[in-house]
Amino acid sequence: MTVFLCGFMGCGKSTVGKLAAKKLGCGFFDTDELIVERENMSIPEIFAQKGEAYFRRTEADVVKSVCGKTAVIACGGGAMLNPESAKSAADAGAVVFLDVDFDTCYERICGDSNRPIAASSSKEELLERFNARHEIYLRHSTIHIESSGSPVQISDMIVSSVKNYK
Repeated sequence: MTVFLCGFMGCGKSTVGKLAAKKLGCGFFDTDELIVERENMSIPEIFAQKGEAYFRRTEADVVKSVCGKTAVIACGGGAMLNPESAKSAADAGAVVFLDVDFDTCYERICGDSNRPIAASSSKEELLERFNARHEIYLRHSTIHIESSGSPVQISDMIVSSVKNYK
């Protein structure tokens, strides 16, 4: 089964995804890393040279390309906003929403130049984006995890939830 992790930037998808994959005995992929490899450009370079729309189309292609893999996939914060990507992911396995409060996410992403949206947005703009995305993540996920614990605790919750989901 493919396990897709979704949630806002800085919610810990990559950190807990690696731990969960190890515990599940499967592979781990980060869609942002796959995009960087595929495009041979950093995410800020892609945004600057090709635009966000191009990035989102590429992201959707990458999500579809990992469907069916026995792996945990850390999706970019915007991946599950695309209804087609969300449907492909749900059809391929479990979509786990890591629900983390805004202040925690903001603390992790503020000043991160590798996140073009975070780097170019004020705290208020990011909060607005966070609030707008929250309901979308809930709607497109098959498993919802309140992610206020340590990475080990959250990865244990993912593993337990995924095993119960099967």
